[in-house]
Amino acid sequence: MTTTTNSTSVRLPKIHLDKSVVGRLETLASAMMRRSPEVGERLMDEIARAKLVAPGKLRDDVVTIGNEVTYRDLGTGRLQTVFVVYPEEADIGQLRISVLTPVGVALLGLSPGAAISWITRDDETRQLEVVTVKPPT
Repeated sequence: MTTTTNSTSVRLPKIHLDKSVVGRLETLASAMMRRSPEVGERLMDEIARAKLVAPGKLRDDVVTIGNEVTYRDLGTGRLQTVFVVYPEEADIGQLRISVLTPVGVALLGLSPGAAISWITRDDETRQLEVVTVKPPT
Protein backbone atom coordinates (compact mmCIF):
# COMPACT_ATOMS: atom_id res chain seq x y z
CA MET A 1 0.00 0.00 0.00
CA THR A 2 1.33 3.46 -0.78
CA THR A 3 0.35 6.96 0.19
CA THR A 4 0.92 9.94 -2.06
CA THR A 5 2.19 13.16 -0.53
CA ASN A 6 3.42 16.10 -2.61
CA SER A 7 3.50 13.91 -5.74
CA THR A 8 5.93 11.52 -4.04
CA SER A 9 5.10 7.90 -3.39
CA VAL A 10 5.85 6.81 0.18
CA ARG A 11 5.80 3.11 1.02
CA LEU A 12 4.18 2.33 4.34
CA PRO A 13 6.09 -0.09 6.56
CA LYS A 14 4.81 -3.62 7.03
CA ILE A 15 2.79 -4.13 10.17
CA HIS A 16 1.69 -7.22 12.07
CA LEU A 17 -1.22 -7.54 14.49
CA ASP A 18 -2.28 -10.28 16.88
CA LYS A 19 -5.60 -11.39 15.41
CA SER A 20 -7.03 -11.83 18.93
CA VAL A 21 -7.04 -8.03 19.44
CA VAL A 22 -8.39 -7.05 16.01
CA GLY A 23 -12.08 -7.34 16.95
CA ARG A 24 -11.68 -4.97 19.89
CA LEU A 25 -9.58 -2.57 17.81
CA GLU A 26 -12.27 -2.49 15.10
CA THR A 27 -14.94 -1.79 17.72
CA LEU A 28 -12.86 1.05 19.17
CA ALA A 29 -12.17 2.47 15.69
CA SER A 30 -15.88 2.40 14.82
CA ALA A 31 -16.78 4.20 18.04
CA MET A 32 -14.02 6.75 17.38
CA MET A 33 -15.56 7.66 13.99
CA ARG A 34 -18.11 9.89 15.74
CA ARG A 35 -15.63 11.76 17.95
CA SER A 36 -12.49 11.86 15.81
CA PRO A 37 -13.12 10.37 12.35
CA GLU A 38 -9.54 10.86 11.14
CA VAL A 39 -8.16 8.71 13.98
CA GLY A 40 -10.90 6.09 13.59
CA GLU A 41 -10.31 5.88 9.83
CA ARG A 42 -6.54 5.65 10.27
CA LEU A 43 -6.93 2.78 12.73
CA MET A 44 -9.30 0.95 10.35
CA ASP A 45 -6.80 1.49 7.50
CA GLU A 46 -3.96 0.09 9.61
CA ILE A 47 -6.01 -2.97 10.58
CA ALA A 48 -6.93 -3.56 6.92
CA ARG A 49 -3.32 -3.50 5.72
CA ALA A 50 -1.86 -5.52 8.61
CA LYS A 51 -0.70 -9.10 8.40
CA LEU A 52 -2.76 -10.88 11.06
CA VAL A 53 -0.85 -13.31 13.24
CA ALA A 54 -2.22 -16.11 15.44
CA PRO A 55 -2.29 -15.39 19.19
CA GLY A 56 1.04 -16.22 20.79
CA LYS A 57 2.86 -16.10 17.42
CA LEU A 58 3.45 -12.33 17.29
CA ARG A 59 7.16 -11.54 17.69
CA ASP A 60 8.13 -9.79 20.93
CA ASP A 61 9.54 -6.82 19.00
CA VAL A 62 6.23 -5.87 17.35
CA VAL A 63 4.23 -3.02 18.89
CA THR A 64 0.97 -4.26 20.34
CA ILE A 65 -1.21 -3.41 23.33
CA GLY A 66 0.83 -3.25 26.54
CA ASN A 67 4.27 -2.94 24.92
CA GLU A 68 6.87 -0.42 26.00
CA VAL A 69 8.01 1.42 22.87
CA THR A 70 10.86 3.85 22.39
CA TYR A 71 10.59 5.90 19.22
CA ARG A 72 12.46 8.80 17.69
CA ASP A 73 10.71 11.86 16.29
CA LEU A 74 12.61 12.19 13.02
CA GLY A 75 11.92 15.93 12.85
CA THR A 76 13.44 16.77 16.22
CA GLY A 77 15.57 13.70 16.94
CA ARG A 78 13.87 13.44 20.35
CA LEU A 79 13.48 9.97 21.86
CA GLN A 80 10.21 9.16 23.63
CA THR A 81 9.29 6.01 25.56
CA VAL A 82 5.60 5.12 25.96
CA PHE A 83 3.32 2.18 26.64
CA VAL A 84 0.57 1.59 24.05
CA VAL A 85 -2.65 0.73 25.90
CA TYR A 86 -6.42 0.57 25.49
CA PRO A 87 -8.18 3.93 26.09
CA GLU A 88 -9.41 3.09 29.60
CA GLU A 89 -5.80 2.42 30.72
CA ALA A 90 -4.33 5.61 29.25
CA ASP A 91 -2.47 7.92 31.63
CA ILE A 92 -0.01 10.32 30.04
CA GLY A 93 1.59 10.95 33.46
CA GLN A 94 2.63 7.29 33.47
CA LEU A 95 3.57 7.40 29.74
CA ARG A 96 0.57 5.17 28.90
CA ILE A 97 -0.83 6.38 25.55
CA SER A 98 -4.10 5.20 24.10
CA VAL A 99 -4.15 3.21 20.90
CA LEU A 100 -6.81 5.75 19.88
CA THR A 101 -4.36 8.65 19.75
CA PRO A 102 -2.69 9.58 16.46
CA VAL A 103 0.74 8.40 17.68
CA GLY A 104 -0.77 5.24 19.21
CA VAL A 105 -2.31 4.29 15.87
CA ALA A 106 0.95 5.09 14.06
CA LEU A 107 3.00 2.83 16.36
CA LEU A 108 0.65 -0.16 16.26
CA GLY A 109 2.14 -3.20 14.51
CA LEU A 110 5.58 -1.67 13.83
CA SER A 111 8.99 -3.22 14.60
CA PRO A 112 12.33 -1.54 15.40
CA GLY A 113 13.72 0.33 12.40
CA ALA A 114 10.27 0.98 10.88
CA ALA A 115 9.37 4.61 10.20
CA ILE A 116 5.94 6.09 9.53
CA SER A 117 4.29 9.48 9.18
CA TRP A 118 1.46 10.50 11.45
CA ILE A 119 -0.69 13.58 11.80
CA THR A 120 -0.92 15.29 15.17
CA ARG A 121 -4.16 16.61 16.63
CA ASP A 122 -2.90 20.05 15.51
CA ASP A 123 -2.87 18.76 11.90
CA GLU A 124 0.94 18.70 11.74
CA THR A 125 2.57 15.83 9.83
CA ARG A 126 5.39 14.23 11.81
CA GLN A 127 7.52 11.17 11.20
CA LEU A 128 8.65 8.67 13.79
CA GLU A 129 10.95 5.66 13.82
CA VAL A 130 10.62 2.78 16.27
CA VAL A 131 13.88 2.24 18.19
CA THR A 132 12.99 -0.52 20.67
CA VAL A 133 9.96 -2.58 21.66
CA LYS A 134 9.66 -4.49 24.93
CA PRO A 135 6.81 -6.91 25.67
CA PRO A 136 4.56 -6.32 28.70
CA THR A 137 6.07 -7.40 31.99
